[in-house]
Amino acid sequence: MAYETLLLDIQDGVATLKLNDPGTLNAVSEQMIRELGQAADDLADPANGARALLFTGEGRGFCSGANLADGRADNPMDDRDAGARLDQLYHPFLRKLRGLDFPVVTAVNGPAAGVGMSFALMGDIVMAAKSAFFLQAFGRIGLVPDGGATYMLPRRIGLARSLELSLLAEKLPAEKALEWGLINSVHEDHELMPAAEAMVTRLAKGPTVALGMIRKLYWESPQNSYEEQLIQERLSQAKAGSTKDFIEGVTAFLQKRPAEFKGE
Repeated sequence: MAYETLLLDIQDGVATLKLNDPGTLNAVSEQMIRELGQAADDLADPANGARALLFTGEGRGFCSGANLADGRADNPMDDRDAGARLDQLYHPFLRKLRGLDFPVVTAVNGPAAGVGMSFALMGDIVMAAKSAFFLQAFGRIGLVPDGGATYMLPRRIGLARSLELSLLAEKLPAEKALEWGLINSVHEDHELMPAAEAMVTRLAKGPTVALGMIRKLYWESPQNSYEEQLIQERLSQAKAGSTKDFIEGVTAFLQKRPAEFKGE
């Protein structure tokens, strides 16, 4: 479908999804979040051929959070039940993004604030420009972190730092985020997109059935017991071992040549 607030391109298995409202640093309007849900459906459709996703923002920002000036449903001043808004608009998209069967790379090219920070952390690999920063802005306007932030942050950086970010609502520069283990890499601004494109292309050429199951195993592990996780590994390994990519991987290893994976 055609999008007004997003750019979605899929070529040779590599999908690129860009938030596209640079004038607001890609603040999330009702239209944008609805389009994100549709884009996630398009990405999940096997007919479209996506095998890895690069998620980023157009212009100088990744995402500045919810668009508080938007006169529609995600303006919290329009309605006191801001929680219902999450259920109706944001959570469906986040669940779809988490459920994708292939790896997700986020390229944080500028500010990632509020729910924009949550979007950034949905990447299996999170890459950032040196000028980028992360901000749990909710406390500045009397709200609580959302978009899954209270789930993801303690698991990435621990409780103390998560509370610090959320209670003080201060900017976390990209290099400090890397030091804390929140993200995977920091790049000179002009080098971020080439590096991110190389990363997502590498993943798209990999055994993406297995890679997709790897991301899901790690997503599920925090709420599983050790025994439950052993069962999930056993089930996933049975599926991975039945793929053509497994045969190709072993054959290429024995023949001492690069594998040519097909994602099947």
